[in-house]
Amino acid sequence: MNKKTQIMDEAQLRRTVTRMAHEIIERDKGVADVVLVGIRRRGEPIARMLAGAIERVEGAKVPVGTVDITFYRDDLTHLSADPKLNRTDVPFAIGEKTVVLVDDVLYTGRTARAALDALMDLGRARRIQLAVLIDRGHRELPIRADFAGKNVPTAQTEFVRVAIPEIDGETGVWLCDRDN
Repeated sequence: MNKKTQIMDEAQLRRTVTRMAHEIIERDKGVADVVLVGIRRRGEPIARMLAGAIERVEGAKVPVGTVDITFYRDDLTHLSADPKLNRTDVPFAIGEKTVVLVDDVLYTGRTARAALDALMDLGRARRIQLAVLIDRGHRELPIRADFAGKNVPTAQTEFVRVAIPEIDGETGVWLCDRDN
């Protein structure tokens, strides 16, 4: 992988998550009926970061769950001959809740669509909002983020790499050239 341009360092990422937490609190007029659901893999720790930031601001704990979209993807046959199912862990009812679906990068919209399908199998939320750390454009579906940490114009030949300590051992966001 060829790191090209650093978009966010650890401090910038932390500030971005804090700002997004404030936006969620403001738009939802508090967090009494808000739950966060991270999309496996990097959406999960970002959802936990958001929950921590919300707790620091509001003094209230927001439930956090994780959804695995493996079998909801429309490109499953292209990904692997033997896809591995990870665990969906949403230990709370989503009915009559505002679910904030959290992911690292919004690109074509297909991951978000798959996550919406997975959430629908868990119940009927009052409202579902989408929070992403990076919105890079190039949508193929009519999906938009309600909360975006940063909009980053990209070329189709580039990708956005989000590094989270518990997965990658480092923290930051880079715009990279796609490996050929």
